[in-house]
Amino acid sequence: MTSSPPAATSVTATADVDGPTAAPAGRRDPRRVRALRWLNRRGVRLLHLLDAVSIYASLWLITGALILVRPGFNAASYSQRYAWTYAVVVLVHLAVFYFGGLYDRERRLGVRPGAAKIITAVWFASLLIGLISWLAGEFLIPRSVLLVYAVVGPFCLAANRWLSRRVRLRTEGPPRVLLVGDPQTVTLAEQHLLQAGEGIVVAGHSASVLDLQQRVREAGATDVVLLDAGSLEVLYTTAGLADLERDGVSTLQIVRPQDSLLGLRNVGEIGGMPFVLLSAHALTPSQRRLKRWMDVVVLLVTAPVTLPLGLFTTLYVAAVAGRPLLFVQQRVGFEGRPYWMLKFRTMGVDAERGTGPVQAAADDPRVLPGMAWIRATRLDELPQLLNVLHGSMTIVGPRPERPEEMAAYEAAFPGYRRRHQTLPGITGLAQVYGRYHTAIEYKLGHDLHYLADWSPVVDLQIMLRTVWVILTRRL
Repeated sequence: MTSSPPAATSVTATADVDGPTAAPAGRRDPRRVRALRWLNRRGVRLLHLLDAVSIYASLWLITGALILVRPGFNAASYSQRYAWTYAVVVLVHLAVFYFGGLYDRERRLGVRPGAAKIITAVWFASLLIGLISWLAGEFLIPRSVLLVYAVVGPFCLAANRWLSRRVRLRTEGPPRVLLVGDPQTVTLAEQHLLQAGEGIVVAGHSASVLDLQQRVREAGATDVVLLDAGSLEVLYTTAGLADLERDGVSTLQIVRPQDSLLGLRNVGEIGGMPFVLLSAHALTPSQRRLKRWMDVVVLLVTAPVTLPLGLFTTLYVAAVAGRPLLFVQQRVGFEGRPYWMLKFRTMGVDAERGTGPVQAAADDPRVLPGMAWIRATRLDELPQLLNVLHGSMTIVGPRPERPEEMAAYEAAFPGYRRRHQTLPGITGLAQVYGRYHTAIEYKLGHDLHYLADWSPVVDLQIMLRTVWVILTRRL
């Protein structure tokens, strides 16, 4: 452990985590904090109200300005015509911001939503309003007002987020950092934070990440800063990072000179020191909501194809394989929770009686005559669309494993459980780029890469490539 910097500084070391911990400094009005947290847990954010009011007010201010500079406009008719349609415009914007991640809780340190994200959200909402107006045959908002708002709107949103940060700073106090590293690196980091004068409180020191969640609670820390690379291996092989994220604690890793060879992006700074924000690569709440709506839309759009295919496959399986039509098996789902996965039965009823649980092979002899092509074309996976509708699966994601296989994989490949930080999928990156013979550890690399780089475009690309792979029977 290291000594604390002088007391008369903007960086205050309250306690080492191995010793007695002082009460968190800078916290104000616990009742207000509890009230805000109560609202946040129920999905209500101060930003929702701020954005709604600022958007609605901006639209009318722009409308009034245009009426003044363009004679002949009837203000009364404008008020009657657009009073309710402007409210619809506000709701459309809030929905876009909701799914676009603008209401996800910001980290205290590290990367924050930038101007590009705000501008993209406002412009996408404006285009969506134009599309809705075109489909309805009547504009919900004058085009001139919409164009001006596309320029003014991002400034309003940026101001709202600045105000939200100020309110959070007053109610929760400044960021409280737990520094993890050897005494020399901790002392150096404290000196940089002191000289920067950014108001960050050093809540404690720790030499390792063992029992990190407990150490964070003892120090009352809001952020963890890792000052060496040795901590990453432990965080990767345990659930520590994901547990911290669920508690609202962000984790940052210092960027060493040699790390530049990795081509790191989104490198930020704290006290002049380069850091990257670590993530367990679990999808944010807004990403999970967007992915869920994408699944529902895809199910609806593809229903004219999947429903006839499902009916045909049902009749074929009934004629060739007999009953039961479905193969129901327990699999490991989101966050390790079990669920029942559905498939059309392509093997005998007691296919594993003599062998026990065995993973299917490319040319599995247990497949019934006349059913191999059903497996090759993946028609046996069609019942999993019901799992997607139920919410226990998604269309694109890591393939689900059996509980008994999971135990063996976790023992052999540390960090395997990380793939369960999203719903299991019908298809995935490992399925379109891997083969039956692809090693589990390489498939794990595909799955974790998918979690790290998820986007709606990635899902659409994997869906299209899945169709191509099925048609060429490469799976």
